[in-house]
Amino acid sequence: MSSHEHHAQSVERVTCAIVTVSDTRTPATDGSGALIRERLEAAGHRVVGCEIIPDDPARVRTCVAAHCDDPSVQVVLLTGGTGIAPRDTTYEAVDALLEKRLDGFGELFRMLSYQEIGPAAILSRATAGIRGSTVIFSLPGSPAAVRLAMDKLILPEVGHVVSLLRA
Repeated sequence: MSSHEHHAQSVERVTCAIVTVSDTRTPATDGSGALIRERLEAAGHRVVGCEIIPDDPARVRTCVAAHCDDPSVQVVLLTGGTGIAPRDTTYEAVDALLEKRLDGFGELFRMLSYQEIGPAAILSRATAGIRGSTVIFSLPGSPAAVRLAMDKLILPEVGHVVSLLRA
């Protein structure tokens, strides 16, 4: 089956949960979470949950697992905590939950990011994968990084990825 034929079978509207991982952001200052929501809704997708939690691995794992266990949630998008600072533990928390990894997401994100910010792209630990029948995308906390990931990688493929998990 060709790529075009695969995309013809893509789900047009997916149901998503957004999790901002931050020790400092509030609903008023969470520009990255708001940007994810804006991009998803503009593309016709549905957001059923949006929350801000501290960068604590146990809290992140519990939160993401709960969304994955909710049959109405098809995609979980996280923003924040993917760097290398001591408090950046989102990568480890998410990685522990993944049953299948989508290594190409992080690789492509860093390649595209390199084109925008140069060698600092190596500091990103953006990742994606599958837990059960839920897709998880973990993005950096910067609005520019979120915009790049959403516009160039996630929105063009998310319906296709969800359709493959339903097959």
